[in-house]
Amino acid sequence: MKKKGNWIKKIFLPPAEASTGMKLLPYGIIIFLIIAAGLFSTEAWAYTNTIDFCGTTCHTMPPQYITHLNSDHARVTCEDCHLGRAELGTQIIRKIEYSWQTGSAMVLNNYEYPIIARNMRPARDVCETCHYPQVFSNDTLIDFKHYAQDENNTETTTYLIMKTGGGSEREGLGFGIHWHIENPVLFYPTDERMQEIPYIRVVNKDGSFTEFVDTELDFDVSQIKEDELVNMDCMSCHNRTAHFIEYPDQAVQNMLARGEINKDIPYIRNYAVTALKGNFETYDDARANIEKLLPNYEQNFPIAYAKYRADLEATIEVLWKYYQENVFIDQEMRWDTHPDNSQHLTSPGCFRCHDGKHLSNENEAVRLECNLCHSIPVVSRPEDFVTNIEISTGIEPSSHKDTNWITVHHVVVDNTCENCHTMGDPGGSSNTSFCSNSGCHGQAWEYAGFDAPRLRQILSALIESSPTPEPIEVPVQEGIPPSYTNISNSFTVCLSCHAAGGLGGVNLSSYESIMQGGDNGAIIIPGDAENSLLVVTQQTEPPHFGQFTNQQLEQIIAWINAGAQE
Repeated sequence: MKKKGNWIKKIFLPPAEASTGMKLLPYGIIIFLIIAAGLFSTEAWAYTNTIDFCGTTCHTMPPQYITHLNSDHARVTCEDCHLGRAELGTQIIRKIEYSWQTGSAMVLNNYEYPIIARNMRPARDVCETCHYPQVFSNDTLIDFKHYAQDENNTETTTYLIMKTGGGSEREGLGFGIHWHIENPVLFYPTDERMQEIPYIRVVNKDGSFTEFVDTELDFDVSQIKEDELVNMDCMSCHNRTAHFIEYPDQAVQNMLARGEINKDIPYIRNYAVTALKGNFETYDDARANIEKLLPNYEQNFPIAYAKYRADLEATIEVLWKYYQENVFIDQEMRWDTHPDNSQHLTSPGCFRCHDGKHLSNENEAVRLECNLCHSIPVVSRPEDFVTNIEISTGIEPSSHKDTNWITVHHVVVDNTCENCHTMGDPGGSSNTSFCSNSGCHGQAWEYAGFDAPRLRQILSALIESSPTPEPIEVPVQEGIPPSYTNISNSFTVCLSCHAAGGLGGVNLSSYESIMQGGDNGAIIIPGDAENSLLVVTQQTEPPHFGQFTNQQLEQIIAWINAGAQE
């Protein structure tokens, strides 16, 4: 030991007669140690920021770890979201604060289950370091496969065009779903998970703001403290994007769509979902319930059991895999533990605000509008060779611009709707017309405000009770040339799109404007109905958006051929 001490002393305190190299050696050793320590610290810091360290070493959180690995953000580290990207010093401070909570909970075993992240960084520190909000996103076509609860697991496909939008308003692109990010919106939640929002504030361009209050809650706006208002950002909607758990119904339908479950097995959609649902105390109990598929089919469907036994055994393994990766009994987490705010089927989601019952002082609503964020859903069956997705680009009727339109449309529907829409089986789900869309009417929208009692009372006073006028067919008297006066009522149905400033420059509100024509020239050629654009447009394929009745068109043709007199 004494020899080692003398050796170290000789290196770091060389005698005066030592060579230059010996005198520089201690400085080299110190520099080497500093560099080594720096490299070690860097590697250690990087390792503590890895997903494996967070999920399996620092604190064991199987639900968060496994769901993250199965998410679209699997390559985004835990630190990127929970600490945010910042300079090193700031990140170290944040890690200490965060680790004090999670580390102490792990050591003392005092986690509260299910685990809820309570100190997430704002989206501007997290999401927007990758997803730049001023960049406009094009509309996106998406499709959902659905399988009916019948023997054949009948397949349908629902198509939607998502209006993601975004972009800076100064570029003329501040619209769509991401309008909420480009424009200041604040809200006041009354619960920790922000599922109940009685108050919303939208800041206008001039700095003023519009307030919306839930009509069904006795909420006193004066109780709000400014520091309790929450700025709407990415995570107000995308709160489960890295830890999403599919509901069993949705998961089974996706398994059928991917071919992981044979959809030819009778009633497999129902039986598979039933096998997954239930509150089981142990994984053994859950596995035993899933394995009941075989005896159930053997007893109830012996022919199908004999034919599809191998497929049923494979189905059991697929369902078991789902259960292990999405249900965490010890940590009390499964599909219904954390609401997903990016949808409005299994939790309020979008309908927390867009439920139609948040009204301003002027009774304007936060719009409950089916095609505000996506197109009207179109449901297609396997035998449908072509699926037509309607994208409205024309001028909206004034009724449709009312912010309460969707809430009241089923009350005010009348025969004028036929000017633009097919109306067979109105309010039904037969998919035989625009008004019988099963994507809209095929399910109860639990979280929308359609049945809100106070809202109905408020809006009932706004709905005109006058009967819808029936179209007047003015007969053309024999021996008297038809005139515009006799047929002017026929043009009423066109005025939603073709009044002053109408589409294509066509204004059908008066005789003078009709004879003036539109952007493409004259639409009436007196004495020549066959070549008049007004008539030609009514006879093209596909049909014009708005159609005259056969009698109206006959009268218009007779009027034009007679010289189109006023």
